[in-house]
Amino acid sequence: MAVINKTGAPLQEAAAPVRRPSLPLASLLLGALAFAGMMISIWAIFLYAPTDAIEGLSQRIFYFHVPVAWLAMLSFVIVALGGAIYLWREDERWDWLALAAAEAGAIFTTLTLVTGSLWGRATWGTWWTWDARLTTSLILWFLYIAYLMLRSYLGKTSTSARAGAVLAILGVIDVPIIYESVNWWRTLHPAAEIGTPGALPPAVVLVLMLSLISFTLFYCVLLIQLYQLVRLQHLTSRLRARLQVVD
Repeated sequence: MAVINKTGAPLQEAAAPVRRPSLPLASLLLGALAFAGMMISIWAIFLYAPTDAIEGLSQRIFYFHVPVAWLAMLSFVIVALGGAIYLWREDERWDWLALAAAEAGAIFTTLTLVTGSLWGRATWGTWWTWDARLTTSLILWFLYIAYLMLRSYLGKTSTSARAGAVLAILGVIDVPIIYESVNWWRTLHPAAEIGTPGALPPAVVLVLMLSLISFTLFYCVLLIQLYQLVRLQHLTSRLRARLQVVD
């Protein structure tokens, strides 16, 4: 885009033209698959899955809680991985991915805590207890918030990207701790039942797998949209800075 200085003389282009994103088709396809999967999952959760003999209807929160918890942990791994590759290759696209994953992960971690509290109230009779898995999940939420606050405070700079990457790489150790917490400490959470023969009825496993796939597809759609948003924010900020230098 050419600009004109105050004397009317044309100046060099302030920035190279921004290419159109190459992901709208993939995003549209994933969105359609995610929507279809979500509709089928909702039907299966409320109409196909058997009602638990002990927990009753509240057990159906399980089909929402497990997928969002899985994605909350996966998202922080992506944040750390994106940060590590950014430090190695200094390619800002990996930093954009890390920031987008952090924003998505904060949402899914919040949903994990909310659905867990609802299920805990119905099952354990309390909204919150300092159970090992609950506590480590809360630490993960604080890590997300700390990461986003750090990135916001330092702005869209390389210093911000490096600091965020270091925080994510150090903080990702919490993910395996969350996963193994039921094996390492005495907790109210049950031990892992998926993959254990006879632990869950086949219908429950089927609905859970369907829900996991559907939520993962939705997460992919959300991550693509957030990535494009972060990318445009950085390019817009860069263009604005160049225009200010011209003025």
